Formats: sequence, structure tokens, C-alpha cells
Amino acid sequence: MCKDLKLENQKEGACLAFLKLKEVKKKFKHLTPVMPSYNKTDVHPSTFILIGIPGLEVAHIWMSIPFCVVYLLALLGNFSILFIIKTDPKLHEPMYLFLCMLAVADLIVCTTAVPKLLSLFWFNDGEIHFEACLTQVFLIHSCSTMESGFFLAMAFDRYVAICHPLRHSMILTHTVIGKIGLAIVLRGTVLFSPHPFLLRLLPYCKTNIISHTYCEFMALIKIACAETRIRGAYSLTVAFLTGGVDFILIICSYILILHTVFHLPSKDARLKTLGTCGSHVLVILVSYTPAFFSFLTHRFGHHVAPHVHIFVANIYLLVPPMVNPIIYGVRTKRIRDRFLKLFSFLKPLN
Repeated sequence: MCKDLKLENQKEGACLAFLKLKEVKKKFKHLTPVMPSYNKTDVHPSTFILIGIPGLEVAHIWMSIPFCVVYLLALLGNFSILFIIKTDPKLHEPMYLFLCMLAVADLIVCTTAVPKLLSLFWFNDGEIHFEACLTQVFLIHSCSTMESGFFLAMAFDRYVAICHPLRHSMILTHTVIGKIGLAIVLRGTVLFSPHPFLLRLLPYCKTNIISHTYCEFMALIKIACAETRIRGAYSLTVAFLTGGVDFILIICSYILILHTVFHLPSKDARLKTLGTCGSHVLVILVSYTPAFFSFLTHRFGHHVAPHVHIFVANIYLLVPPMVNPIIYGVRTKRIRDRFLKLFSFLKPLN
């Protein structure tokens, strides 16, 4: 009997304690942190929205005109370079073969970004699917790295041609050129293949709006709501190990070239030898200047206005593919003569 009374009292005490706890929770409900609930769609949106160049939306339609013209010139120039070099056996030399590889990379880079950019500017169509966005990130970054590698290969060709002219044909055989090109392509593919997977693992619960004209690694990192320092460090390291190291090696090759040139006996010989490097130097300046500016401002130039950075990033994708074939077409007599011959052949007879 006593045990039953004791058990009943314990039950009543437990009930009173539960009711008290319920009242306390109700009283301080507004102080209880509420964890946000994200479903799969919230964390991994099916589409992103590109907004173009922030602050210059009104001028998008006018800006599309020069962008479109530059893109068409890039297509015409690079396809012409590929056709001319392919059809002329005399141009199957290391410099021109590397130029063909550069032209292919240029075509991939600008074609990956520009059609969507024009669709955004003309039709206000900024929507891009998640998978397409990741593909764009991979192609732009990997092919840009390949461009840098081809610049280094062309610098190596100039070094061998000037510093070891008698061994040039023995060192840079077609087999060696093919292996160098394959190594450059594999380097860009392997080092930047993790980028889409690193981005896929991030939750995008802040927004799906990208303040850019195309999908770019750091632009996606900025809208993720997770810790991204390791991913950012990886991207920075890969960028330095590719573009940064390539640029350092290019400078080293030209230091050796200048050392050899200044030891030539006559001024005419020095000028003629340096003239063979003119096209390559101009192409490097045109490509690396906006690339370094875009890279540094994206990571360290927080005071730079967003529209300035995005505009320069577009110049980096558009201008070099247009300028490269023009520089080589104007400064290289063989290519220039072949282009004029091709143009005169295509010109309708009166």
C-alpha cells in the first residue's frame, strides 16, 4: 500500500515537472535559436542567374555590339590561322604548330563564354543550369591554363631557335611537339578537373544570383554559405603553379635569348633575331596583362569596383583570341601572304 502511494506521488511530481518545463519553454520561445531548414533545391539550385555587369545594365545592349564584333573577328582570325597552317606544308614548323594549338584553346575559351553573354545582353536571358555553369567554369579555367602553356612552349621554341639554331630541328621534332602539346592539355585538364566537384559540394543557400557575365570559380565561391578558404587556397595555388610559373619560365627564356642576341657580331643580326620574337612578345603582353589584373583584383583588390573587374575579365576572354591571329597575320610574312592569296581566291571576279 505504501509502495503504491509512493509510486503515485512520483508520477504526480514528474507530471508537474513536465508542465513546468513546458511553461518555461513557452515563455522563452523567442530566445530559442531556430536552425534554418534547407532542402536539396535550396542548397543546390537547379539554375543560377547571371546579371551581367552590375551598375551597367542599361548599357548592356550597346556593349553587346563591340563584344559581338570582337567575337566574330576572333572566330574568323583563328579559323583562318588553322586553315592556312594546315594547308601549307611550309608552315608545319614548331612555332606555327604551337600557334594552331593556341588558336584552338582561344576558340574554346571565347565560345564557352560569349554566346551566353550575348544572350544575356540581348534577351536578358541570364539563367544558366547548374551543370552548364560548372562546365563553363572547367572549360574557361582549364583552356586559359592551356593558353599559358602554349605561350611557354612558343618561348621555348624561340629559345632553341636563337640559342641553339643548329639543333633546332633535332630538338623540336613533330613527335616532341605532339608530346609537349599533350602534356599542356593534360596539365590543364588534371589540375582543374577538381574545380567543378569542389563547387558541387558547396551549399548555395545565400542566393543563386551571380554578379558576372559568366560562371567563374571565385564568383561561385562568393555566393556559397560554407567555409571556402581551402577551396580558394587550392584555386590560388593551381593558378600560380600554371600561369605564374609559366610566366617566370618565359621571362627566364627571354633573359637567355637576350644574352645570346647581345653577343651577335652586328646590329642588323641582333635586330633581325629580335624581330622573330616580336609577335610572341606582343601576344604575351596582350594576354597576361588583363589576366594578372583580373586574377589579383578578384582575390586582393576588394576596393576595385565590381563593374571594372568584370569588364576586365571579359576583355581577358575576348581580346586575346581576336588579337593573336591579327598579330601573327600582320607580322609573319608567310601567313600574311597566304591570307591575301586566300582572300583574293575567295573574292568574286568582276
